[in-house]
Amino acid sequence: MVECEALRNIWHWNLVKIVTACSSIDFKGNDFKALAFEYMPNGSLEKWLHPSVHWNQELWSWNLIQRLDIAIDVASALEYLHHHCHISVIHRDLKPSNVLLDDDMRAHVGDFGLARFLSNAATNTSQDQTSSAGIKGSVGYVPPEYGMGGKASAHGDVYSYGILLLEMFTGKRPTDDMFKDGLSLHEFAKMALPDQVMRIADPSLLLEEVRATYNNATLP
Repeated sequence: MVECEALRNIWHWNLVKIVTACSSIDFKGNDFKALAFEYMPNGSLEKWLHPSVHWNQELWSWNLIQRLDIAIDVASALEYLHHHCHISVIHRDLKPSNVLLDDDMRAHVGDFGLARFLSNAATNTSQDQTSSAGIKGSVGYVPPEYGMGGKASAHGDVYSYGILLLEMFTGKRPTDDMFKDGLSLHEFAKMALPDQVMRIADPSLLLEEVRATYNNATLP
């Protein structure tokens, strides 16, 4: 119901689109509600960043420009939600698995189940923090201030977007086993700037650079 409320008030090229909705009764007699979204043939950004062994190895060849285009698409979606809606919307769960890719690799932000309208964010904060589910959002992407009682805000989405960017270009999840004892994905990237960026870059990006160099080389 939260997702319906959010999506019926917003529309943008880089947001998922609802095809239809249904409400019925399941075989146990319980209410059944479902949303059907436009099909995204290229799956989620999560699967491209961390492909399983069953995925086609060609997925590893997606390049820097494609990643930049996806990053821009996600930023455009957030800009719309925060600044161009009738009432600003806070997504609150931005992460690679909630970014879906169409035939042209255009990114569409989805999953508005935790979304809040900015005018309602303050009144919902107390309820969110005391719920049995704990802090709303996904571990590794939730801004630190949410864990200290901070109100949901557009700044929180921007923090999650920053983590998503780091994951896109380093290939490491914020929950990677290497991040412990005070080391986080953010600190990992910060320590490498500005002179050691290649040391933390996603290895598949470096492989693509080698392929491009080889393909562009001219034989003597």
